[in-house]
Order: sequence, then structure tokens, then C-alpha cells
Amino acid sequence: MAMPTLPDSRTEPDGSAVIRVLSYNIRSMRDDNEALARVIRACAPDLVLVQEAPRFFRWRKRAAWLAAHTDLVVLSGGATAAGPLLLCSLRATVERTEDILLPLTPGLHRRGFATAVVRIAGARIGLLSCHLSLRADERHAQAGMVIDRLKAMDVPHTIVAGDLNDRPTGRGFRLLAGELQDCWTLAPWGGEYTSPAEHPLRRIDAIFATHGIEVLGCGVPHGLPGLDEADLRAATDHLPVLAALRVPASPERA
Repeated sequence: MAMPTLPDSRTEPDGSAVIRVLSYNIRSMRDDNEALARVIRACAPDLVLVQEAPRFFRWRKRAAWLAAHTDLVVLSGGATAAGPLLLCSLRATVERTEDILLPLTPGLHRRGFATAVVRIAGARIGLLSCHLSLRADERHAQAGMVIDRLKAMDVPHTIVAGDLNDRPTGRGFRLLAGELQDCWTLAPWGGEYTSPAEHPLRRIDAIFATHGIEVLGCGVPHGLPGLDEADLRAATDHLPVLAALRVPASPERA
């Protein structure tokens, strides 16, 4: 049986936006960058929430290369967010961005959030890309910080995506899924498992959306037209997660 088609991006007559959102851990672009760019282009995203973007020597140049080769622009993040990065299409109008560094635990990697508020069609959307800790207690605390940050953004609709380093049964994952919609659970499409790319056994990468956003489909884009399975394995050590979401139009701000 053929896989159902994931909806393309469009603007509805009432101003709501159907958007494609991609979450992707790109391992600092240490693998096949041409394959990485081909995967992203095939997914035709409006928004890409990246983890493990380049953080060191000439990191801005490498992020700009990725954006240019995927017909996107850099929105925020990178080294200034300790790895999370946001890319967007020209469909998005940027309202504001903020890169956030989380408290550093000695001996562990610095973590951070790349955040932004954008408008697409009539929808106003908050975005947060995250890469949570390998240590369970810190990971759970950081998941709570994600929820707190979303509330502080004060926007009607928000999308969170990231490498959670946690399975759906883990405390951090469950905390996020308890507050937000786990898009794969609501509308599974494509594949489920994201890591490792060669032989995926775990779902540790996910896209979440606040209630009020309609999830039209979400999963690893196996079988997507124009996407080569070999590129998925060559691009990085994680598989991407692609979601189609319908975001209601937001009232105009006074």
C-alpha cells in the first residue's frame, strides 16, 4: 500500500497556514553535506528546527551554506544557542528571535534553545528548537524549561522540535507530551524511529505543537517523492522528522 501523501504548504481562505516543519539533528555537518541538503530540499519545509548545528570555526559560514543550498534563510541560533538552529523559507515573516543558553552543569555539554516568533499567512507562531541532556535528571529539568519558555513567549500557537535524547516513556519526553501534542502520536505518517540513521531503533527526535494546531501528518519521511533513502543514511546519524500542521489565523495585534 502506498504511503499517504503529506499535505503541501498552502494558505487557507480563512488565513490559517498549512505548513511543513522539519526537525533534524545534523551532527555539526560532519557527514555528507550534499546529501543533507538534498534531504531538506525534498521535504520542502517552511521551517527547519535543527540540532547540532556547527558551533565552532566559521560556524556562521556553514549555516549560511546550508540555508543557501536548501532555498532557506537562517532565522536564529547556531553557536549562540549552543547548537540549535532555526531556518525558514521566505514564506515566514520574522517578528523576533532569541537565543537562550541554559545553566551549565560541570562536565556536561552546554545546552540552549533557538527561539523565534514568525508569521506565516495569518498565523503567528512561536518556535523552539532544543537538544536535551544525555543525563536523565538534567534532561527532565530542561524539558520543564522548554514549557516555561513557551509560556513566556506569549503567542497563541507554538511548535517545539528537537533531539530529546529520551524515549517516549522517559520523564522528559512525557513531560513535554503531557503539556503539548506529540505530533507523531496524533497523526503517524512515514517512519517512527529516528536513531541511529543506519538501523533506527529509537524515537528520540520529535515535533510537538500546542493544542489548537491541527496535526495533519508527522514522521520520518521514508518514501517521500524525490527523497533518496541512501541520502537519509549519508546525511547525518539521525533521521529527520517531518510534520504537516494547520495553524489557525491569529488575531491582529493592537
